[in-house]
Amino acid sequence: MKPDTDLPLTDYDQLLSPFRDVEKPREDWRIGPEAEKFGVHASTGEALAYDGPHGVLRVLEALAREHDWAREREVADGPIISLKRGFSSITLEPGAQLELSGAPADTVHEICGAARGHMAELRNISDEMSLVWLGVGFHPLATQESLPWVPKLRYAIMREYLPTRGGRALDMMRRTATVQANLDFSDEEDAMRKLRVGLVLAPLINAMTANSPFLEGRISGKKSLRGEVWLDMDPDRSGLLPELCRRERLGYRDYADWALDVPMFLVKREGRVIPNTRQTFREFWQHGCEGHRATVADWKLHLNTLFPEARLKNTLEFRACDSLPTDLACSVPALFAGLMYDETALAEAEQLAHGLDLDAISRARPALVTHALSADIEGQPVRALAERILEIAIGGLRRRSRLDGRGQDESIHLAELGKLVERGLCPADRLLEGLDPGDRDLRSEILARTRI
Repeated sequence: MKPDTDLPLTDYDQLLSPFRDVEKPREDWRIGPEAEKFGVHASTGEALAYDGPHGVLRVLEALAREHDWAREREVADGPIISLKRGFSSITLEPGAQLELSGAPADTVHEICGAARGHMAELRNISDEMSLVWLGVGFHPLATQESLPWVPKLRYAIMREYLPTRGGRALDMMRRTATVQANLDFSDEEDAMRKLRVGLVLAPLINAMTANSPFLEGRISGKKSLRGEVWLDMDPDRSGLLPELCRRERLGYRDYADWALDVPMFLVKREGRVIPNTRQTFREFWQHGCEGHRATVADWKLHLNTLFPEARLKNTLEFRACDSLPTDLACSVPALFAGLMYDETALAEAEQLAHGLDLDAISRARPALVTHALSADIEGQPVRALAERILEIAIGGLRRRSRLDGRGQDESIHLAELGKLVERGLCPADRLLEGLDPGDRDLRSEILARTRI
């Protein structure tokens, strides 16, 4: 008997099953963290390669050998592309960014503990290789030419296709890094409420967490260079999904219909990859490709190739934030758990989102990635909106009342971000403090300021 994922895709019920099948009662909700970082040579800032003595593969091998991570390959004799241990994984982005996807956790306290444990596991191999890790949203030192390509099957297709759909596609793939939060939902209404709030507030949350002001060793003039990159990416599969956000009643089928009309990357069959960027998934479903018919597995793979600011899969993924240093990284899961996991907070966030003009937010995005909390949206100060978002999230976390061993609730993980927002600042402003934009050689200073 075929696994469910290999079944032919014949009806809408199968399209919606990836969402319906993972609905959870509130008591089973967890928080899934993901955090990416760049590895560089401690003294020169040289970027990690994929293989060789200064390669990320050496890092993966050390983690597997010393800390019981299992090596994973896409095909039996293929290169290592990730590690797995229990419900946690370590994966590679196209330019050898290292990503920790932590096991789903009950509390933000647990997420922070796991992140510290991960960095402790990296310590020996990092010292051996003279590596430091950078918590910043855009590689502050590397040129495109200096970065490797990780040999993951879909990356080769993305490398060729995405630049035809946006001028910053290769930067997105190889020079950006994020921290994101993945959350559960109880039913269709709950999922759509959270999705809509996440999409509308995404540009504001990016401004709050903006942390990528450097380009190739110089000050770029942007607070979130990563955010700017995403403004010049494939519009079919990224952005704020305004048509969905404007619908009075939003459901799983609306999201599925949007996804059906996005061009594909590939079809996988028995370890073989068939490029298929010429068809939307709807066309593949209706007509097939090279004799192959769409399966549930194909649909789930396609859902994973879509990059809106909030994404619906087996969880809701909130993707607006730049990668952050250690003292701020836990603010991302804390912020989204506070907004989404308390009913009062979610209602307040909905009210805030409903009062915002999505067209005005979209027009303001270039100013937001440039000026962050100093920008405004048609005369409305972004700083005030950020203060309100933070206030809602803190209230939600306090009502959740998940305490650590010292009796502190999860709002403690928003304390450092709160101090910045109170001053109208974002993390990039800390990185820029005291630097002269006229200085051309800032590499050593940037390296010192962005390391985790």
